[in-house]
Amino acid sequence: MRRTTMLLLPLLLASGAALHAQSPHVGFSLNLVIPTGEFASTTYPAYLNTSGNLVPPQKETYDVGLGGSFTVSFPVDRTLAIRLNLSGSAENGTNRAPGYDTINLRHSMFNLGGDLQIFPDGTAFRHRGLYFVVGLSADFEQFDRSFGDPLYDYTDTTRKSRMGGSIGLGHSFGYDAGTRFTLEATFHKTLTAHDVEAGDPPATDFVKVGFGFVF
Repeated sequence: MRRTTMLLLPLLLASGAALHAQSPHVGFSLNLVIPTGEFASTTYPAYLNTSGNLVPPQKETYDVGLGGSFTVSFPVDRTLAIRLNLSGSAENGTNRAPGYDTINLRHSMFNLGGDLQIFPDGTAFRHRGLYFVVGLSADFEQFDRSFGDPLYDYTDTTRKSRMGGSIGLGHSFGYDAGTRFTLEATFHKTLTAHDVEAGDPPATDFVKVGFGFVF
């Protein structure tokens, strides 16, 4: 996690003077999290357990989740803004194998990130119109597994801190003053510590669609 923090620090430190000089735009959003790739569905091959019994292939899947974001966007010129991003989300899932009880899964994540927003129409100071976004984040994740109530009876928990990256686009609707509504779609990809053969959880890759407002 120290390496992830060190990678984010240059972006934050280099922008310090510019951030101090500009009026920020604060935003909130409600997000839909749509798992993709191995996060959406992973099949683990059969293996021999410690008792010498053959465990059949297991299939893990995660459903669409919900989350929220708090952002502070600092314009540094007409086309560029630096955005600080705090977000969180959670998704439920299942692990199924023939002849075994279904295991309830739950994944939750907290992200601390820094983004670059590019406004091609030169509207960064007003935070209006189309923009592109790319960023890095420190991802703090928790993977829970249970045979009981998926909300209360978890019997096994794995925590993981890794680095993620995101890229996407958004649009800010409204007038130059007051509250503006936002629609944003980004793709998040886990960049570190996702080697399943080494014992890591699969990469937490997903599409995030956010509906919110900024002022």
